[in-house]
Amino acid sequence: MKELIRALLLRSPGRNGRTPPAFSAVSTGRSQLCQPAPSTPTPSTPKRIFPPLSTETRPVPAPRPAEDRSPGTDRLDARTKTVIGLLLVSSFVVILNETIMSVALPRLMADLQITAATAQWLTTGFMLTMAVVIPATGYLLQRFTMRALFLSAMSLFSTGTLLAALAPGFGMLLSGRIIQASGTAIMIPLLMTTVLNTVPVHRRGTIMGTISIVIAVAPAIGPTVSGLILSVLDWRWMFWLVLPIALLALGVGAMKVQNLTETRRTPFDVFSILLSTVAFGGLIFGLSSIGEAAAGEAPMPVWIPLALGAVSLGAFVARQLVLQRTDRALMDLRTFASRPFVVAIVMVLISMMALFGALIVLPLYLQNVLGLSALNTGLLLLPGGVVMAVLSPVVGRLYDRIGPRPLVIPGAVVLTSALWGLTMLDQHTPVAMVIALHCLLNAGLGFIFTPLFTSSLGSLDRSLYSHGSAILNTLQQLAGGAGTAVFITLMTTGTAAALRDGADAIEAAAAGVHTAFFWGAVVSLGALAVSFLVRRPKNAAPGAAPAIH
Repeated sequence: MKELIRALLLRSPGRNGRTPPAFSAVSTGRSQLCQPAPSTPTPSTPKRIFPPLSTETRPVPAPRPAEDRSPGTDRLDARTKTVIGLLLVSSFVVILNETIMSVALPRLMADLQITAATAQWLTTGFMLTMAVVIPATGYLLQRFTMRALFLSAMSLFSTGTLLAALAPGFGMLLSGRIIQASGTAIMIPLLMTTVLNTVPVHRRGTIMGTISIVIAVAPAIGPTVSGLILSVLDWRWMFWLVLPIALLALGVGAMKVQNLTETRRTPFDVFSILLSTVAFGGLIFGLSSIGEAAAGEAPMPVWIPLALGAVSLGAFVARQLVLQRTDRALMDLRTFASRPFVVAIVMVLISMMALFGALIVLPLYLQNVLGLSALNTGLLLLPGGVVMAVLSPVVGRLYDRIGPRPLVIPGAVVLTSALWGLTMLDQHTPVAMVIALHCLLNAGLGFIFTPLFTSSLGSLDRSLYSHGSAILNTLQQLAGGAGTAVFITLMTTGTAAALRDGADAIEAAAAGVHTAFFWGAVVSLGALAVSFLVRRPKNAAPGAAPAIH
């Protein structure tokens, strides 16, 4: 009552005939702080003691763009923290499934009575679906609300997980994996775009460090998790154990997730979808078939899907260049006008090739050359994933203080050193040395991924965040497929050459591993050179403030 009387008195005319300064109340949740706000006198109009009544509903003001927030306003509200935390946990669970099948393939071949080429489709089909869906996420993130996309993604993933757990045969299992991948493909672009739109610039490194755990560490520990499960349980438990976590995330998301980003109506170009499906699907399929072709088991000549994918990619790029003039592109290529984005993309591609190449070659080396079991192999690779998980948040905080260049250059040096060290592996190498080199490799990648993810996307205009995230994740899939294909091909070629020279099977396998890591180390020199071009991006020009729907 006292506050009401005071407000009414302050609105009454003063002695000099002018209206005293109005007081604006800013709600803090606990009290109202009144601060004077300047007002322009209007002597020609009668003064009102009471404001006019209005039935108009005023919209809730949208939060300021993340780029506009100063270091003094770096606290995230509880709603944003809840949404980002839920997206992080959900993304980790879905990305973990990308590599969880690798160790299980021998068990599946025996249980389902299928060949190795058929079983490989459980991994290839997952990658193909990711490659087809991810390019469309730039459009989806602009057209649909964050809440709708999250619920759709987790519903798809949960449905696919249930189908895979109940699968009586290969066909239903493959269908479940494809549905899983459809939801997985949406989660990481959704997470990145949400962070870019809601987290202040000077805190993005810290959050992106946590995202790096999801993107890089989850695939790295997938084989370890599946190895542990298969050591005591049936392969279906790889899905039964994940299903409750996915359903819990879906239920919590239905209650807690709110829309933190803006949407706009954009036209849907069906022809672009078709071109991207053939382009990225063909390239991923062709790259994944290179290893089989080297062993003489490819279902078709590798050049057919690669050529079809390359031609379709050229047509897709040409169409996007035309459509982006009127903001109708499925994947807006104006992101490549940003130099920091291009530099970061090149380094991410090389780093992802090294990561996925090592993920495929090191387990084969440990099992075929050192004679370790699948479970022991997974356990020995676990420390490397732990190193990256520990480093990523630390590197994120350092990025917020010193920028990307002082982190990326040492990381590239460590990555290159680790790959050159891996060229020394043979049948007599101690296991402890393998673990140390793997940890060194992951430490280098830990210093690279977080700064590159943050600086590449942070250099873009806010209107291009969703497209930049879609491009980054699409190229990651291509790099992963290329890394796996190149390393396997080089290893197979090196093994065959050693066998022709009279080496026994173990010596030949060790020679193949040496060949793969040698050329991987050579390529890493390019990443080291590019690392000196990395710069802290200037803040992108903010667009319209994101609306809360």
